[in-house]
Amino acid sequence: MTKLIRKLRKNEDGATAIEYGLIAALIAVVLVGTLTALGTALDDLFGDVGSKIEGAGEQAATPPATP
Repeated sequence: MTKLIRKLRKNEDGATAIEYGLIAALIAVVLVGTLTALGTALDDLFGDVGSKIEGAGEQAATPPATP
């Protein structure tokens, strides 16, 4: 019985799996945060570019004023 308890105390396979799981979860959290921030920044950038393109199209479509 004592041998079995010693063997179970030395077995660290489960602990290693839990550590890998925690590392994977941490990486996932960092990725979600980074991609969310990057997505917001890209959304703002494309919104600005789109509004400038629309403004340029409207400006080109209006005929010049005649004196």
